[in-house]
Amino acid sequence: MVDIVTQVEIDKPISLVSAYASDPDNTTSWYVNIDSIEWITPKPLQVGSLLAFKARFLGKDLSYTYEVVESIPNKKFVMRTADGPFPMETTYTWEALSAEKTKMTLRNRGNPTGFKVFLAPLMKMAMRRANNNDLQKLKEILESI
Repeated sequence: MVDIVTQVEIDKPISLVSAYASDPDNTTSWYVNIDSIEWITPKPLQVGSLLAFKARFLGKDLSYTYEVVESIPNKKFVMRTADGPFPMETTYTWEALSAEKTKMTLRNRGNPTGFKVFLAPLMKMAMRRANNNDLQKLKEILESI
């Protein structure tokens, strides 16, 4: 099982952090490994929306489809792979630390199968590093607004 939890404190209101981070059209600006996102279902974003991601991770090109399974503004956003290299769930949660400071938590969890099971320890390290870098990039973007 891969279960990675990372957090960052961002000096911006929860409404701004939540709206920006959960908008798929912003994803490539702060996720370094995600090259593109294509809407499969029509906008607006809602539970059941499908998004096709193209990414690069550990030197491999990946294509996968996420389905939005939960979306509570300013609280929680959850996507699960509907199609891809292995089952994965990504969860964002937000907590207002003050009117102008938000703690964002990013959690990725899943179960690699087959050959990928042997890569789980390497995947965990790489995912933790990537998630920390992505959250720092998100912080830089939002705090510059």
